[in-house]
Amino acid sequence: MRKHLSLFLAAILLLSLLSGCAGKPGAPGSETAAGTAAPATDSAAPATDSAAPETLSPIDPPEPGVIERQDVAPTGKLEGCSLYVKPVEKLPVDFIFGMDASQVPALEASGVKYYDLDGTEKDVFQILAENGVNMIRVRVWNDPFDAEGRGYGGGNCDINTALEIGKRATKYGMKLLVDFHYSDFWADPGKQMVPKAWAGMSLEDKEAALFRYTWESLAALYTAGVDVGMVQVGNETNGAMCGEKDWPSVVKLMAAGARAVRAVYPEAKVAVHFANPESGAYPGYARALADNGLDYDVFGSSYYPYWHGSLENLTNVLKNVRETYGKDVMVLETSYAWTTEDSDFSGNTISADSAVDKPYPYSLQGQVNNLRDVTQAVVDAGGIGVCYWEGTWIGVGTDSKPENQKLWEQFGSGWASSFAAEYDPEDAGKWYGGCAVDNQAFFDPQGRAMESLLAFNLIRYGNETELVAQAVEDIETVVTAGESFSLPETVEAIMSDNSRQSIPVTWSVDSGVLSEWLKSSGSHEINGEASGLPARLKLVVQGVNLLKNPSFEDGKDAPWTAENLGGCKELRMEQKAGDSKTGDWHYHFWSPDADKAEFTLEQSPEGLGSGSYDFSIWIMGGDCGDDCRVYAYAKLDGEIVATADMEITVWNEWHKGEITGIPYQEGQTLTLGIYVKAPAAGAWGKIDDASLSIR
Repeated sequence: MRKHLSLFLAAILLLSLLSGCAGKPGAPGSETAAGTAAPATDSAAPATDSAAPETLSPIDPPEPGVIERQDVAPTGKLEGCSLYVKPVEKLPVDFIFGMDASQVPALEASGVKYYDLDGTEKDVFQILAENGVNMIRVRVWNDPFDAEGRGYGGGNCDINTALEIGKRATKYGMKLLVDFHYSDFWADPGKQMVPKAWAGMSLEDKEAALFRYTWESLAALYTAGVDVGMVQVGNETNGAMCGEKDWPSVVKLMAAGARAVRAVYPEAKVAVHFANPESGAYPGYARALADNGLDYDVFGSSYYPYWHGSLENLTNVLKNVRETYGKDVMVLETSYAWTTEDSDFSGNTISADSAVDKPYPYSLQGQVNNLRDVTQAVVDAGGIGVCYWEGTWIGVGTDSKPENQKLWEQFGSGWASSFAAEYDPEDAGKWYGGCAVDNQAFFDPQGRAMESLLAFNLIRYGNETELVAQAVEDIETVVTAGESFSLPETVEAIMSDNSRQSIPVTWSVDSGVLSEWLKSSGSHEINGEASGLPARLKLVVQGVNLLKNPSFEDGKDAPWTAENLGGCKELRMEQKAGDSKTGDWHYHFWSPDADKAEFTLEQSPEGLGSGSYDFSIWIMGGDCGDDCRVYAYAKLDGEIVATADMEITVWNEWHKGEITGIPYQEGQTLTLGIYVKAPAAGAWGKIDDASLSIR
């Protein structure tokens, strides 16, 4: 919001809300949240700061605008497509196939053009409609600009952006899904910042401001003739929204937004949006909404397979909400990478080095398989739709990072500009740049639609072509130095239906070289070929590890012992390959409260002979605070004799603590471990791959 609402006006509006007048639209103010003139009709005169309370009484909404429609009929069953897709079973005729396309205006201002599958330049919204997309999602930030009007990036998505996108979506027969973040920039589970104009407001004043902002924004869309089908009151609000962090306050704000939706677009669905279905928290979220009396229609979830658990779990948690609380359910965000290559000189969230779950190959077929399987999971839950996130967000150029940087800064076509530092100094202020998801779009770096855009058609009708190998599973083998080892004769190929088949492989390594590698510790990558596809084997040769359960793969604590010194809420074994250094298991800690995450984790191996020993252990994590203290240690007969300082930085950045030359005499008690003291609220981490070897 460009102008701060006066406290007087906020109080008047709140009085109107509390008196029961907020169930229908109040008159728009003299200025919208975006700073443009609000619609005025004979029955809806603009209010002013000196307005009497009766001017905010319920009245009819503004007259709807009219947008000339261009009929776009989605293609029927396709023939000749190379992608293999089984049709989704029991797919409803009115199922929502959505696409978040919030970045499009900023990209087009930066010179991006879009082309259909035949290479014809078209409005990208027409291309989406022709390929079966029936709802466009757009994020809306209150005021993503600094005092000089310079945009924060990410599309600079205020209500004006939503208006442009909404008109184009409506023109081609698609409904608009308005995603209010109630923030001036990105809102997600780790970041729910209050808009600048609302900073310092009481909850009651913020409630009034949020209602008015939502009403005015939707009224602008209504007057323009935009066909709004759904409105989100918050984005990934896992227990927080707009600077509030307790459920009664969060729901009070959500309710103000919902009342505005009912007033301006009574036929639109009101949606709430959460992330992390794998966390087990959704029943608690849904119960909190019910206990606090929120009026809403759709319980929506993000689902990114890299981080969010199994599809079976997704179905179960959404089905539970639907059956328990009688709400519609859907996936509001999903996507998948079709390549690991970056096209705009700004690193991608998912790359070849990303240690995440990878249920499908990074290919066009893998991208389609993800969307198809997520759709089936939602349908199995009785859900109403799936929305793909930013499938039109590609880079602004492929030749020069400096040239791209100018465009990101000028038009907001990167994920964040340097100007966002004033609002979000710790994230955008440090890591601003281009597109991190260009490898997850349905368009190539030149803006040409790729075959995977046909997914929305193929999911409905199916296209069962001959199965072919799409990729080969990478192999990681750990052996002990001196052991015999033979390269495998076959590898697992991932077929186009995501099934696995064993196929012969040829490795390109000399037997003599392999023999030398096996004599001492080290890590080696071996390349091969299987049915024309590249194959890779990572061979890790290690010294004899004298620890038991060194990588926690037994799934049991023993013989490790943890001492919870500070009352850490979660301190346990965890099975999650994407968060493990190797294998599926690791040791996990998390504390929502400050000054609680303090513990030791240690083991005392038995049967050691006298000698000099080396010990190492790995950790990664985040949100631990500047005063975080972490070190590996070795104790002899209960006394620490050596330590190695470690650090915790960010997710997937592993740090090793290593102590060498530990002198040990047979009969002593040797204890190896790690100490962690992470004072910040929300501190978390993962410990993995401990090792003890004799020199």
